Parts: sequence; C-alpha cells; structure tokens
Amino acid sequence: MIEAAERHAPNLIIAPMLKIAIPTEVCSRTRCLIVHPGVKGDRGPSSLDWAISNDERAWGVTILEAAEDFDAGPIWASYEFALDADPPTKSGLYRGPVTDAALSGVLEAIKRIETGEAQSGGWRPEPLSEAMSYARGRLRPPMKQADRAIDWTRDSTATIIRKVRAADSAPGVLSVLLGMDCFLYGAHEEDRLRGSPGHILARRDGAICVGAIDGAVWISHLKAKNDPNEHREICSIARTGAGCGLCAEDLCPVAGVKLPATHVLGPLLHGVPEKPLPIDAPVDHRTFREIVYREEDKVGYLSFDFYNGAMSTTQCQRLRDAFIYARSRPTRVIVLLGGRDFWSNGIHLNVIEASADPAEESWRNINAMDDLVHEIINTMSHIVIAGIRGNAGAGGAMLALAADQVFARPNVVLNPHYRGMGELYGSEYWTYLLPKRVGQAKALELTQNCQPLGARTALEIGFVDDVFGENVESFEEELKLHAIRLANAPEYKSRILEKFNRRLEDDSAKPLAHYRAEELERMWANFHGPDPAYHEARRRFVFKGGLPAGLAVKSPPPTRNRPSETMREINSAASEVARQASPRRGAETISAWALEEDCRSPNMTKAWVSLLQTTIQRIFAAAR
Repeated sequence: MIEAAERHAPNLIIAPMLKIAIPTEVCSRTRCLIVHPGVKGDRGPSSLDWAISNDERAWGVTILEAAEDFDAGPIWASYEFALDADPPTKSGLYRGPVTDAALSGVLEAIKRIETGEAQSGGWRPEPLSEAMSYARGRLRPPMKQADRAIDWTRDSTATIIRKVRAADSAPGVLSVLLGMDCFLYGAHEEDRLRGSPGHILARRDGAICVGAIDGAVWISHLKAKNDPNEHREICSIARTGAGCGLCAEDLCPVAGVKLPATHVLGPLLHGVPEKPLPIDAPVDHRTFREIVYREEDKVGYLSFDFYNGAMSTTQCQRLRDAFIYARSRPTRVIVLLGGRDFWSNGIHLNVIEASADPAEESWRNINAMDDLVHEIINTMSHIVIAGIRGNAGAGGAMLALAADQVFARPNVVLNPHYRGMGELYGSEYWTYLLPKRVGQAKALELTQNCQPLGARTALEIGFVDDVFGENVESFEEELKLHAIRLANAPEYKSRILEKFNRRLEDDSAKPLAHYRAEELERMWANFHGPDPAYHEARRRFVFKGGLPAGLAVKSPPPTRNRPSETMREINSAASEVARQASPRRGAETISAWALEEDCRSPNMTKAWVSLLQTTIQRIFAAAR
C-alpha cells in the first residue's frame, strides 16, 4: 500500500474491500475512504455474517474515513436497504444491495470533495462518537466456526439456512456428515421430505437433503476439511491397496476444493435414494432445483441457477437437454434466464481440478458447453432471448450471445474474456458470436485486455440489446412483457424467416464447424500442450492462491497432439454441410415450412440443422 501510494501520489484513495488496516504512512498524507458493509456504528470484519445470522430486516453501507482504529473514522455517507425475509447468501448480498449502496455512498462522498463542500466547512463528516448516540450499529467480533455451528437436534430449518448462507461463499459452516468433516454451502429449504435430524434423506443433481427438527435442508456443495488422503480410511477400494483406477466415482474429495455434495461424500451415500424432479414440475413448494422450465402466453422460460455460475460437463448436458425440450414445445419464444446471482461463468474449474485427469475433463467440459451453444445458435423454430439477471464471465458471457436478443440488468458486470486463466483461448463459438455483435476490433480488445464490462457500456458497444429494471423483479416483469409482445407480433413469421436466412448466409461464408474446430484446436493446446499455464492458473484459482497443507502438486499433463486427420475430417465435413445447406436448398425448405401455422416444421430441421448437428457431434465424439 505504501509503495503504491508513493508511486501514484493520488488525491483520494478509496478502499472498497479492505482486509487489513491502511498504514498510517498512507492515510496521514492522503485522504482514504473505506467502504464498510454495515450500518452506521457497525464495526468489525464479519458485518454481513452477523446481519444475516441475526435476521436483520434492514442493513446498510457506510463510507468512513480511515482512522487509527478499524472502522472508527468519521462518516462521509451512509445508505440502508431492506433485507428479504428469505435470507440471501453473504456473497449474493455483497454483489447486490451492498454494491448498489456502496456506489451511491462513494459517489456522494466524492461529490462533497469535488464541490469543495467539505473543505469550506459548509459540511463535515460525522464523527463516530456522535453517530453512536443514535445509531443501532455496534462493534462485533469476528464470527468463528463456534458461532456458526449447526446443532441438528435443536436448530430449526430457518436457523440452519441462515447459518449456512451467512458463511456462503466463504468460509462455509463446518459440520460432520457421514463421519466426514466438511464445510457446508448452498442451503435450500425443503418443504416435503422429512426424516431424522442430521440424517441424509435424499440426493438430487449433486445436492444432498439433510433432515432437520422441523423439515429438511438441501446442501448443494461441500468442501472436505481434512487431509485429502484421510478419505482412504472410508474408501473400500483404497483399503484393499488397489489404485483409484478401479473406482467408479468420477471425483474424489479434495481438501480445499468446493464440490457438489454427492461428489465429496461419494460411496458414503450408498443406499441414499435419488429424488429427481422434472424441469417442468410445478413450482409449488420450496426445494432444490437447478433447472426450471415453465410456459406462459406462448413463451417458455428456462432458468438455470448453478452455484457460482460454474457449469460442469454434466450440468451443461442437462441444460442442453432442457433447452431441446423447451424447443420441442408449442411456444414461439424461449427466454433463457440463468440464475439471479449469476447468469453463467463457463466451465467448472473446481470439478475439473478434482477429476482424475483435469486436462481430459477440461476437454469434455468445453465440448459440452459448445454442444449447448450450438443448439441455441441453430434454433430456427423460436426466437431465443437471453435475460441476464446476474453477472457473467468467460464462456458464460459468450453463451448469452448465442441468443437472438440479449437484455441485462443495469448492475450486471460482464467479463467476456478467457486469457486471465493461463492464456486460455476460449471456445463457445466466441470467434463467430462476439465479432457479429461488437465488430472484430472490439472483440479483440475485449478478449485481450481482460477488463470488466458494465451493462451500460455493453449496450453502447452492442454486446447487449437493452438494459432495464431497477431490481430483479422489475427486470423480469419487463422482460416478460417484451417476450409476450414478440411472440404475438404480426411479423413473427418474417422474423423467423429472416433469422433462418441469416444463419444460412453466415454458414455459407464460414460454417460453424470451422469456428468450433479452430477454437478447439487452440483449447486442445491449452489443455494437453507443453505449456502448463492454464493448469497452474486453474489451481491458483481453485485454491485461492495456495495449496492446502498435505496436497501434492500435480505434474503437468503429458503432451498430446490432436491428430491432424481429425482436423481434416472436421473441415471436410463442414464444407459438405455448407454445400448441402446452400441458400437455394434452404429457400426451398423454408417456403414449405413457412406455410405451417406453428412455425415448427421438421422439414427445416432435416434440411439443415440436424445435418450440421449430427455431423459435428459424430466427429467430436470420435475425436474424444
């Protein structure tokens, strides 16, 4: 801090997320404003943790001037906001209302400085001692695991939910499940399943359902606490001395890696029943659901709320299946909603790290993402809308561009780049989708500079089509009205025809298969080539900069070259697809299809989409 302040000599320093005190050498020379995520008078490092745990109905952000005592300086601004009765996670609260209030407070403080109001004496920051005469905040100690501990025989479902969400996404709540010490994350209330408190009742899509005294709680993610080799004591295969090659489990619990709960507990869950829930099951009770589909007024809504926006191979495949189902329905518009906190952040680096072969799992994951994007791009029966309610990054940001129209909330932050992950090149057809939206020069700038992109700027450059909504609810309502108008518009069929012809023209210029082949050639080198940069960056990301004690550093994967014959086959097949899907052939198909009332003719699919899809899938299945 001292070196940076001396080097830049700023007029003002703003600390938006301070973990240690600003040195006196800095704050004595330069005014320093600290963003504290608490109401007036609140002090301490666990403000949000206590607010959620104590069921506060309102909370806030205070802008303080740095002082010798932590969080004890004069107050420059303070903003409060309501907290939902259904508690948010700590990270979700920080990304949402806390960020909004912090922006307002920082801008207010800067304005006072710029106008000279503070220097002239016309206004002065409020001393903490004066605020304490009426403020409800107080000094609180750091929250320890003893404060977070769950007593399954006494704590209600609501209490358990609050404890877990107050520690999510860090540090988690330490508990014992089936004899394994784990940190718990991703808590969801369950209304219908019942069982003994602390007992695991069911599993679904990687999550486990644990009984409570008045109901049950779903826990979506766990992190093993102990040395990663200690699980050998409860692994029947390991006890025999045999290697992991005989194990049927995809993943092994790794200390320090947050994973889907069923992956961490693995064979310990033998006998625990699966409780699947169809994606279109009525939303008539509280439970854990990653993917939900519903319909209204000729519009299908597909939401996918994956923890922290990460999408594993399996999750990509399930979402692709869900999208294909949505596309088969007698609707006209499909709205992709992602999650409320995150739209998507692309491939699942934690699951990749915990796999037996991270390079190969990376390859499977990116191909599963590509398969999903391919389906969306080649949807000729519906108008597809991406409604970005939460932040998106890397391949998740590119996923949104596969839709025909893209809308975002004003406070959404996008990171449409990959390079920060060890010079990862990226796929998801970004070399086709991004330049179409923003132009070649801007696409290169976005992917090379690796800077965050605000929603307003994204609108200015064409990354999104519009930005609206004061909050998630108003965004969803306006998005719904737009989708309904689009589905019932007189020009709907002409829009579909225009979309189909545009896709044919694009493919005639350069088939989608070529984009995918070129991207994956670079990704293969990232995953299997001699440069370990991606693998090293991934491990730093997963382990937050350092490996836990006792965990050995994996050797770089052996270099594997992609067979040149595979690339030649891909290019040859893509050319054949383009030839068979010529504009003339497409026009003959579309003219017959356009006569159909519901705008969903199988003839169109046979003429072009299915051909392209099956050819690419066959080739890449063979390549894998």
